[in-house]
Amino acid sequence: MLTVNISDLRANLLKYLEKASRGEQITVTTNGRILAIIAPPPDRKAMARKRLDDLSATAKLDDVTSPLGIQWDATL
Repeated sequence: MLTVNISDLRANLLKYLEKASRGEQITVTTNGRILAIIAPPPDRKAMARKRLDDLSATAKLDDVTSPLGIQWDATL
């Protein structure tokens, strides 16, 4: 994790934002006190894949096209 002073961040904002977009986490400080943490954006594709994998572990496959013997009206 990279730590930068607020004045350095102001002077080189684009450089630090590019680093964050490549996956680096940046801690911003002033007088040795943490002001903020700039984190990379979440990998939405990886998060979606993980959710699907988690769901597939508990999913039950069955025949969803056969009649159930229950009458229902699809026009409601």
